[in-house]
Order: sequence, then C-alpha cells, then structure tokens
Amino acid sequence: MKSTTARQVALSVALVAALTGVAACGSQKADKAVGKSVTHLTPLAALRSAEKSTDKAESAKVRSSTTLGDTMSMTANGALTWGDGLKGNLTITYTGGKLAEAMRKAGTASMQARYLPDAYYAKMSEQFAQQSGGKHWIRYAYDDLAKLGGGSGAYMKDQMQNTTPNQSVKLLLASGDVKKAGEETVSGVHTTHYSGTVDVADLAGKNGNLSAGQLADLKKQLSQAGVTTETVDIWINDQSLLVKKVEKAQMATGAMTSTAYYSDYGVQVTAVAPPASDTKDFKDLMKSSGAGSSSGSGISS
Repeated sequence: MKSTTARQVALSVALVAALTGVAACGSQKADKAVGKSVTHLTPLAALRSAEKSTDKAESAKVRSSTTLGDTMSMTANGALTWGDGLKGNLTITYTGGKLAEAMRKAGTASMQARYLPDAYYAKMSEQFAQQSGGKHWIRYAYDDLAKLGGGSGAYMKDQMQNTTPNQSVKLLLASGDVKKAGEETVSGVHTTHYSGTVDVADLAGKNGNLSAGQLADLKKQLSQAGVTTETVDIWINDQSLLVKKVEKAQMATGAMTSTAYYSDYGVQVTAVAPPASDTKDFKDLMKSSGAGSSSGSGISS
C-alpha cells in the first residue's frame, strides 16, 4: 500500500468518524416533566420534553446505518456516553461505495472506533500498520482536523466534538416545521412519530431553545456540509426518550440517509486511549505521506 493510499484511507476514516459521531441518543434520566405520555402533548411540547431528557442523558447503546451517495455506506454498532464530552466505542463496518473499496484494499472492512473528548481513534488493519511504523491505531486530534482545507475540517471537528445526541430534535425545533406523523411500534416499544423539513436558509430558532450563537453554529455546520434542506423523522417513546431517528439530506458529496436506533439507556461505557506505543498521530501520518494538513479537500476521494 502506497503512502498516498494510506493518506487517503486516513482521511476517509475521518469522514466516517464525522458522520457516525452524531449517532447518540436519549436517556432514562429526566426531570419531573419527563415521563408523561407524549401522545397527549403538542408536537413542540413533546420535542422540548425530549430535548430536555436528552440533555440530561448519560449513555446508551447505538446501532446505525448511513449512506452517502456512491461515496460510502456503512453500519455502526456500540455504545456512547456524552455527559462530559463525547466518549464511546463503536464497531464500524463498510458495506459499499468508493470508501468501502478503499478500505478493503487497505485490509480494513470493519474497524474499532473510540471517541474521547479531545480526539477520535481508529484501529486499522495489520496491512495498514506495516505502512505506518507498525502502529495499528490512528489518533485524530479534533484541533488537527479543524486545519483541513475546504471547510471539511471545521465541519468534522464540530461533528465529532460538539454535536449533542439531541441534534435532530434541535433541528426540528429550529425549523418551526414539525408535525405529529402517527403512533408506531419501534423495536417493540410504543412511540410517537414526529416529522419535519429543515430549510437551512430559513432556520429561525423561534420554537427551539437555541441561542443566536447556537443557531448560527447550526447553520454553519449544515452549510459546510453542503446541506440546503433536510428531512428529519424522530420516534419518541412514552417516557420522552428517543428510540429512532432518520435524517435525509442532499449534501455536496451526494444524497445522505442516516438511520439510528437507541436502547439500554444508562449502560456503563468505558473508553480509554489506546497505548501510545501502538498509536500513530493523524498529522504525523499526513507529514510522512508528503502531504500537509491543508490538503484535506480531497477527503472523499
């Protein structure tokens, strides 16, 4: 595997990390208002209740699937905690697209991923390790990712470090366009289904709890990804906890569909950094490949 291929794989892994970093969820912890049946609440009241519950969340198991045009399709399965910065462990499996082909060539069709408050770690294959000084893990410091060019770096840093599990709820509240779409059984649980369309240019935040700064950050995040409109569907159980979400958007790199399921709220999650002796820093990998960190515009190549 050539060094340029190693660099492309490392950049692709960063893209995957950004897309899976939002796959989090609600919790069984809540205030006194949470626990009421959402069936009898207005859509906005139900979403505010779910947002509050999620803000107080600690951890949950997550399983998700994501497709981004012909660039990639993948699944993720694991557990995350977000009470004090995003932390957790996921197993990511590449199921199709150009990225999956690149990863298979690098000997990694599936990989372990660890999220820590300051960095993201990806465990690569033995084949990849042979091209990176025998190191199996790549460390992506969020500050280093922010230095990537073309706006992609700032987007990835924000996605992995700052995105909260209730982002989809915040989107619907900010859009002002949300309606009850029915009641359904999801994963054996009774839920209420809410749906809406987010127009980035018209995000007002008047129905949400977003400050002017938070709203500006949200618009910037979506714009950097090339998103103009996005449809969001969420399913909330009778305790105001997220059970499922589906987001669909047209991004600069193609049509994106992301589906996530949430369960086992309060599960214990332990995530620690891999041994330094078995870890290669992303920025050092870029340097050894003869590429500066400003060349990230080719991230999806």
